[in-house]
Amino acid sequence: MAKEKHLFDDPKNVRRLLVMFFGAVVLLLSLDLFVHNHHTHFPFEAWFGFYSFFGFVACVCLVLAARFVLRPVVKRKEDFYE
Repeated sequence: MAKEKHLFDDPKNVRRLLVMFFGAVVLLLSLDLFVHNHHTHFPFEAWFGFYSFFGFVACVCLVLAARFVLRPVVKRKEDFYE
């Protein structure tokens, strides 16, 4: 019985997805140059690409918190269910 081939088993499809993702990032960052509809509370919120950078840093912090803080709390020994 042959193994079923999925969409992301082909490296070309993974490359296409990455190109579309990075293209969307570049497009949204370039729109930040032209759209000046920022209602900021603090001056640093008006910096170019602030919300993109902030979102990236927040995502990295969430992953690190899950890895180093949450994982020891919910992790069980290998023979926990035996």
